[in-house]
Amino acid sequence: MLLPANVVNKTKNIGELRLPTYRYSVQTDPDRSAKASARDIGISRKASREICRAIKGMTIHQSIEFLEAVIEKKVAVPYRRFKRNVGHKSNVVGWTGGRYPEKAAKEILKVVRNLENNAENNQLQLDKCRIVHASTLQGTKQKAIFYRAQGRSSPKVREFVHIELIAEVAES
Repeated sequence: MLLPANVVNKTKNIGELRLPTYRYSVQTDPDRSAKASARDIGISRKASREICRAIKGMTIHQSIEFLEAVIEKKVAVPYRRFKRNVGHKSNVVGWTGGRYPEKAAKEILKVVRNLENNAENNQLQLDKCRIVHASTLQGTKQKAIFYRAQGRSSPKVREFVHIELIAEVAES
């Protein structure tokens, strides 16, 4: 069985169920950082990539405010890589095209709030914590069959996404 690069070749046995053990793609100092991740989320990989690029470098509170504004459609996420046929938005800072990916923003907001709680648990100063690593990784694929007329069928593939966020205390 081929495993992605971020999956360790170990499994946890829970009764009869065997689950993969994941690791982060970046190693950090555990005394100065907090980590949070979500695995196999059913959101758009393109939208999640653009959101992760937008929140990287922000503080945790800034990223929460940004994602809540995206959900309320007050601020658009700049689309830098996947920018074909993306309409211009007047509230995109430093870029012309953008969108309001609500579903992806809601899921990533959950991960950012989890990151905030992990930083509090690690006794880090939240006002100095910056997101230094925000990545979107390809998750698993769920294959099914879409039945068509005349006895035909088409493949239906549902793709999932992994999200990784790491925050570190900025040096003063």
